[in-house]
Order: sequence, then C-alpha cells, then structure tokens
Amino acid sequence: MMDARRLIARDEHAIAGVEKLRFFPLAAESGLGEMLTEPGGRQLIDLSASWTASGFGHGEPTIAAAIARAATTAPGASILSGTHPDAVQLAEELLALVPSRLADGDRRVYLGHAGTDANEVAIRGCRHATGRPRILAFENGYHGGLGAAQGVSGVHVGAGVPADPGVVFLPYPDPYRPHTGDAATVVADVLGRAEVELAQGGTAAVIVEPLQSDGGVIVPPIGFLTGLRELCDRHGVYLIVDEVKVGLGRTGRTHGFEHDGAVPDVVTLGKALGGGLPLSAAVGPAQVLDAPVASALMTTTGNPISCAAGLAVLKIVRAGETTANARARGEQLRSLLASYAGGDGPGASRIGDVRGRGLSLGIELVTGAGSPDADPGLTAKAAYRAWQLGAVAYPVRGNVLELTPPLMISAESVERAAGILMSAIDDAALGAVSDEEIAPFQGW
Repeated sequence: MMDARRLIARDEHAIAGVEKLRFFPLAAESGLGEMLTEPGGRQLIDLSASWTASGFGHGEPTIAAAIARAATTAPGASILSGTHPDAVQLAEELLALVPSRLADGDRRVYLGHAGTDANEVAIRGCRHATGRPRILAFENGYHGGLGAAQGVSGVHVGAGVPADPGVVFLPYPDPYRPHTGDAATVVADVLGRAEVELAQGGTAAVIVEPLQSDGGVIVPPIGFLTGLRELCDRHGVYLIVDEVKVGLGRTGRTHGFEHDGAVPDVVTLGKALGGGLPLSAAVGPAQVLDAPVASALMTTTGNPISCAAGLAVLKIVRAGETTANARARGEQLRSLLASYAGGDGPGASRIGDVRGRGLSLGIELVTGAGSPDADPGLTAKAAYRAWQLGAVAYPVRGNVLELTPPLMISAESVERAAGILMSAIDDAALGAVSDEEIAPFQGW
C-alpha cells in the first residue's frame, strides 16, 4: 500500500514549487463524492472540492461515464482547425444557460482550459473591441494565475506581482470591514469611485466577482452589481463577471450575479464546469470574442473529453438538485457555525464573522472577542488541525477559512464537518498546533 509520507517526499523532489499552494501535508489517492482517501485508507471530508474544480463531487457517475465514452471514440483532441459535435453542443448549451441582453446570434463562446485563459480572452477581447486600454478591477480579487488575468488580480498584485499596465483597482464592498459606515454607504462609496474612474474615459471593461472568493469570501451588498451595470451602460464599458469559482449553482442560484439581478456583458466560467477536467468558457458578444481571428491559440482547447465532461455538468446543473442542495446544506452549515460562534468554547471568541451564499462560506478568525484584527496564524493552525481531524479546508486572505464542499454533500457530512471545524478552531486556540508544524506550509 502506498505510504503518504513517501508520496509527499517524491512530490517534493519531482514537482515544481511554482504550482504548489500547500497548507498541510495532504496526499490523496482516491475520492468519492465529498470524501477523499489518503494512502493508508484514512478518509477526509473535502470542504474545498479542489478549490471548487471538483464541485459536483469526486467520481460523479454521470460525468465519469461521459468521459469514458468520449475517450473511446474521441474525434481528435482539438477545435483549433476543425470541429466536433460535443464542442458545438457545449457552446450552444452555454449560450442558452447564460442570460444576455443581446439578440440570438450576437454572442459567441470561447472554450478554454481554465478560468485564467477565459478571463485573459475576455479582457483582451474587450480591449480590442473598444480600442481602450484601461480595466477596472477590485482589490483582493482573483481572475487568474498568468498574463493579464493575473495582472488584474488584486490578490496577486497585493503580493507583489506586477500589475497590468492598464488596470485601476477599486475597493470591493465589504460589509464586515466597511470602508465607510453601513452597507449602503459602502456600496455608494465604491460606485462613486468607479464613476470617477469611468468618467475619465479610456476604460474597456470592469471585471468583478459576484462574490469575492480568494479575497476572503466577501458577499457584496445588494445593489453593487446592478450599480456597476448602470455605470457601465452610462459610459459604454463592458461588464465582465467572473463566475469561475462560484458559478453553476454554488451560491444557491445558477449564476452568482443573479442574486443582484444584474446581467453582465461577458460571463466567465471554469473550475466546476469541467467536472474535474480542464475546461473553461467565456460567453459574450461576438464583437468581443470573434476577433482578431486565431488570436488565442491553444491546441487542446475544446477537446472532446473535456467537452463531454462539460455537457454532463450542464445536465446536472439543469436538473437543479445540486443547486437546491447548495442552498439547504449551506444554510445548515452556516447555522451550525453561527451557533458555535455564539457559544463559550475556547475558539468561539476568535470567530469574527461567518458569511457566504449557498456552499461558498467563510469563517473569519480574529485575535479576540470584538477585535477587528485578523489572525492569520490561528487560521493556518485551524486549517492544519482540521486536516489532522479529518477535513480539508483552506485559508484565503490570510485569516478566513473558505468552505466550498462538493455541491452534493450530504446533511450527515455537513454535521460531521461542522464538528471537526469547531474542534479544530478550539484546539488551535488552545495551542494544539505549533508554529514549527505549520512552518513548511505557508500557503499564499
């Protein structure tokens, strides 16, 4: 039987560090549903779903069967210089799934590998269509790990990555840590700043997440996205909404932007769209995504196996059961955590906020009761301790535990996961995890 420590040692000697974001020594050899199995047989509840890429569960039967069928009869591996039925059908179904204000025939779908290239193509397309260089983005946002998508990601730029030459960052409206007063005032302040920037001219697009995930699971007040929509219309600017991490039912609605009633110009999807395989999409105006022809070339985009997985995912989304489960299990998990935070356990006073939509939830940890000060050290130790106790959850923005389990997670697993998280926070607050234990796992 494979040994976890030996597998991790092999990983350290073979896989490049530039693609690692580690918070504890996780090594899994198999998965099923919301469960991961380590070498040796220990099982863990996956509260990340691989950063939502396995959003419909590990080994989901419908997706697995579609992949197997496609792999045995694949008509090539590309749509670069030809086409195949599954790619066309996937694009058509995405056009039907994503709402638009445009007439039929005026939109196109870019099929890619990851949210990074979908956002890259969307940004580039908006710049080309308008002839304008500027992009408005938001502090602590995340839109990709390479190129312009990385350069407009506030998470990366805040960590020292060079900003895109045309980007302007605005604060994201955060009700827990408001920039100025209550939620309505926060929204008005941010929209006011956006108005000032857009009035200067030269802006091609605003790119925004409907719920800021890696920035701390920030849920913007209602009125934020509709306000951006109105500003973009007033100034002739495209609105790109990045649904890569929270789309396809995770928030309890098919699309995260639906909570605020806004209709974007361009919607980007990824992660869960491929059911665990590399697949992304940008859905938007033909004048944004059609030109210049052959300007975003990657040979295996639109490959039949990823497209088959995407079609299976969209079938699941249309059925609606996982979206409904996200609402129900999200309410269950949030209620359990809120009750714990209101109690007298050793870690309860360290919870500053529990927030989210559906099964995109965040636990913000602070230095003490009533304190506004973030506690990233405690958060890292709580994540490590949760792994020791049997759950996978990762920190974002330093002091927030992000919870994004597979959308089909059962009520029983939610109950058990909540217990693990409560124990992990209690234990970390009592010093069960040392600085030396977490030192090799610096994460972000």
